[in-house]
Amino acid sequence: MILIPETEYELTAIRAQGAGGQNVNKVSSAIHLRFDIVASSLSDWLKEKLIHGKDNRITDEGVLILKAQQFRTQEANKKDAIKRLHEIVNAANQVKPTRYATRPSYGSKQRRLESKTQRGQVKQLRGKIVAD
Repeated sequence: MILIPETEYELTAIRAQGAGGQNVNKVSSAIHLRFDIVASSLSDWLKEKLIHGKDNRITDEGVLILKAQQFRTQEANKKDAIKRLHEIVNAANQVKPTRYATRPSYGSKQRRLESKTQRGQVKQLRGKIVAD
């Protein structure tokens, strides 16, 4: 598990969107987290994997931007943003196992063909009834 030092990301308090009553325009409870992937202490291959991934929260300059506004308090949103940052980095650190192609067994082929034949017979019986 990779832990990112506090000096490598920047937290900014902003006003949360959505409903909140009279308090919503006074309190900045949402958090913007900015993490510069290129300038971080992560390994080079992990930086490449993060930057070239399909995450639309990463800008063209290589900055990951997270917005946390799920909770009512600023402190809870800070913890949530930091937790999500660690989850993203650790998910990119996982190496997927190599998948080896396998062939279907003889029995599975036979069962598939039998079910297709049975289904075809059911559909054939749906035709119009011809009265003689």
